[in-house]
Amino acid sequence: MAEIIRMPKLSDTMTEGVVAEWHKKIGDTVKSGELLADIETDKATMEFESFQEGVLLYIGVEKGKTAPVDSILAIVGKQGEDVAALIASEGKKPAPAAEAPATPAPASAPVAETKKEEPAKAPVAAPAAQAPASKTTYSEPPKTATNDGRLKVSPLAKKLAGDKNINLSFIKGSGDAGRVIKRDIENYKGGHAATPVLEESYSDEPVSQMRKTIARRLAESKFSAPHFYLTMEIEMDEMIKAREAINQVAAPVKISYNDIVIKAVAMGLKAHPRVNASWRGDFIRYSNHVHIGMAVAVEDGLLVPVIRFADSKTLSQISAEAKDFAQRAKSKKLQPADWEGNTFTISNLGMFGIEEFTAIINPPDACILAIGGIRETPVIKDGKVVPGHVMKVTMSCDHRAVDGAIGSAFLQTFKQLMENPVILLGMQSI
Repeated sequence: MAEIIRMPKLSDTMTEGVVAEWHKKIGDTVKSGELLADIETDKATMEFESFQEGVLLYIGVEKGKTAPVDSILAIVGKQGEDVAALIASEGKKPAPAAEAPATPAPASAPVAETKKEEPAKAPVAAPAAQAPASKTTYSEPPKTATNDGRLKVSPLAKKLAGDKNINLSFIKGSGDAGRVIKRDIENYKGGHAATPVLEESYSDEPVSQMRKTIARRLAESKFSAPHFYLTMEIEMDEMIKAREAINQVAAPVKISYNDIVIKAVAMGLKAHPRVNASWRGDFIRYSNHVHIGMAVAVEDGLLVPVIRFADSKTLSQISAEAKDFAQRAKSKKLQPADWEGNTFTISNLGMFGIEEFTAIINPPDACILAIGGIRETPVIKDGKVVPGHVMKVTMSCDHRAVDGAIGSAFLQTFKQLMENPVILLGMQSI
């Protein structure tokens, strides 16, 4: 008997999925455990294996198309089995592809903006980014234009101008009402090259599942959690020296400033557990464990893999784990367990030359720490102005769970650890 394979829920926040690729076509034999399709979720593109065996009789979601969780992804059954009744019971009509083996049609490119709606056209294979959705051409106003903007040119003059590649807008017509005629073209002594044409263009791209989820979750966070911000400047001269010394003996592992920040944040949260919190409506949850989410920029948006029990890990362990997460995030190989369970988040844009910024809280955390770049600047030490290195950090806090005094105390501890590496390193071996 034919069985329905439904769009799976592959992450806790997934409400719909996109079929990135089909590995089987209608008429193919499908075995349990075989790769059936690649599904793009709001977090990553994941391989989906079939739990049923039989012949692929029906594809409910074409490649590149979006469908909600639990909708019909495919139907597997015996060769020649009629699935029309099964599809009808789900409120769908059988697709023509169910009648004979066929390769699923490619995804449609986004329809260009027009001034009036038109019936949808057949899918095309060209990606949207390669075809501007609209284009407007601008050139200098014709000097011989009439009041209504039209250029008066005789047919013969127009042909001669085209043959000689002359821009008609630069010619003053000698005919009636300023009309450009043959002799105007023959007597023209100016340059023959037409002026460059300037074009106004744009392209529309469909919103990815990841970007949809980022938009929804961050909008919910920004407009439901009352944010306030705490900024602090940290002297980094001693940490720069310490990192250089560590990397001389820690080969082949190289410790980054981000690894050190993660470690210092983790130790700070153990000292100030009320910052390691999340607002749950009727109660505030204070986590005894420290799971640090580290924001990783990828092509479609942002992923936040989680370094678990970061307070109990050495810098070398944190470094290896962070590098692995970053690599797998960019190749879309993270699994749901990799991005769940954070109790605090760090967003570091220092490597992009950003000195200071504020970040939106990553639910369900009560706080997120934005890390700016290290910059060389004059500082005052012992009453003298000397060259130094500073780093600015800004913590966004959910005022429902964390008050200003609590957040400030945490940042004071974080500052102390970053400015005194001996204290940080003394708490845990490298």
